[in-house]
Amino acid sequence: MGACSVRLAAALLVLVVTAAGSATICAAQLRRNYYAGVCPNVESIVRDAVTKKVQQTFIAVGATVRLFFHDCFVEGCDASVMVASTANNTAEKDHPNNLSLAGDGFDTVIKAKAAVDAVPRCRNKVSCADILTMVTRDAIALAGGPSYAVELGRLDGLSSTASSVNGRLPPPFWNLDQLTALFVANGLSQADMIALSAGHTVGLAHCNTFSGRIHGPTPDPTLNSTYAAQLRAWCPPNVDPRVAVSMDPVTPRAFDNQFFKNLQAGKGLLASDQILYSDPRSRPTIDVWARSSAAFNQAFVAAMTKLGRVGVKTWAQGNIRRNCAVLN
Repeated sequence: MGACSVRLAAALLVLVVTAAGSATICAAQLRRNYYAGVCPNVESIVRDAVTKKVQQTFIAVGATVRLFFHDCFVEGCDASVMVASTANNTAEKDHPNNLSLAGDGFDTVIKAKAAVDAVPRCRNKVSCADILTMVTRDAIALAGGPSYAVELGRLDGLSSTASSVNGRLPPPFWNLDQLTALFVANGLSQADMIALSAGHTVGLAHCNTFSGRIHGPTPDPTLNSTYAAQLRAWCPPNVDPRVAVSMDPVTPRAFDNQFFKNLQAGKGLLASDQILYSDPRSRPTIDVWARSSAAFNQAFVAAMTKLGRVGVKTWAQGNIRRNCAVLN
């Protein structure tokens, strides 16, 4: 751990002043109120910025939630998905699996970062990874979802490569075993996976991600026939690839447990969502959370907290980026 001594209490933020007079920030572990001593109002600053963004476009909610997931499952929650490609490096965001990430998600983080850095005391003191964590929580709450305390103390990653994305994100046609295995590999349970899948309740999906379920000689029999007909009208063959539809056809602007009720009705847009109800091993969980929004909210908060701990960069593994899109 170099200059950061393990003799200091593990929960504390350690500032080690080097001979050159600069400060190395070492986060021993995630904790609430991490920035109390350097930027005490960071959460309210971020919340105000997210509120303004969501008022401008509700798309920012689903876009931000998806951005957080895509970041954490590739090299950990380190904001590496925010980094722009250069002439010498193709970054994560330009991997084919990330090209559909909506720009409003990135813009939410950028605006929150600018708001934080506009406060002299806070400038360059809060990591992009922590800002992404906070804006995700705030976007969910603004859509009617649970508001919860977030653990902070992540550092931003020192690299971002498209090749690191390979095999780290679930395609929309995976079965329960494949989905579960990927989440378990990241320290999350099958129940966590099901809870996090409900983030789709405020998301959009491009037609090509489910076209195989609605077109061809054998449409997916697990898809509600009336819903399938609507989808065929919205997404005819050879539709513009930019066309996207709401993943929740009932309450698309609310973060709620309607996602699970949709699965019960055969209205899961992606095959990887509907399989959660089609497979008898995961169906009981769907039924419980479809009945109880309180039980779902509790499980979702627990899963998001665990997701936020994946691959966190501390000590010499990261830094605080001045610009979220550019490595220092």
